[in-house]
Amino acid sequence: MATFTIRPATSADIPAITAIYAFEVREKTASFELTAPDEAEMSRRFTALATGGFPYLVAEAEGRLAGYAYAGPYRPRPAYRYTVENSVYLDPTYYRRGIGSALLTELIAQCTARGFRQMIAVIGDSANAASIGLHRRAGFAMIGTHPDVGFKFGRWLDSVQMQLALGDGGRTTPAG
Repeated sequence: MATFTIRPATSADIPAITAIYAFEVREKTASFELTAPDEAEMSRRFTALATGGFPYLVAEAEGRLAGYAYAGPYRPRPAYRYTVENSVYLDPTYYRRGIGSALLTELIAQCTARGFRQMIAVIGDSANAASIGLHRRAGFAMIGTHPDVGFKFGRWLDSVQMQLALGDGGRTTPAG
């Protein structure tokens, strides 16, 4: 287990966040983007989520940014306003050290405190056992797999969806 701290992300974190995400886009199948966004685009995405009232967190370990997690709108239609989609990305140096789990746990807590009722994980590639396992350990249930919906690295990829009820979930009417 690595020693790390979790805190809200700031604009100063954008270069490290951009580098972590660029690795995922270039080398892995967690993201279905084919070209890594630059710092300006990552800053725009960060600002949109932060001003929209969504949590955006980073983990620091050994004096550097080890990973980040955020929640954003699941879909743009207003009926989805109590449902968020989560993302968790780590610097590969910090895989399998408990940081992803800690980020996701804190993200769930912050989303619940903000009144969100459902969290959806959209996981690129059904072979992404690490992400599926991370979400399963956090209590997410498998809700479906969309076979062969992405094409990256010369092969078809599935998209896996998992879901976690937050707070009262769908058992009560949300306030507001």
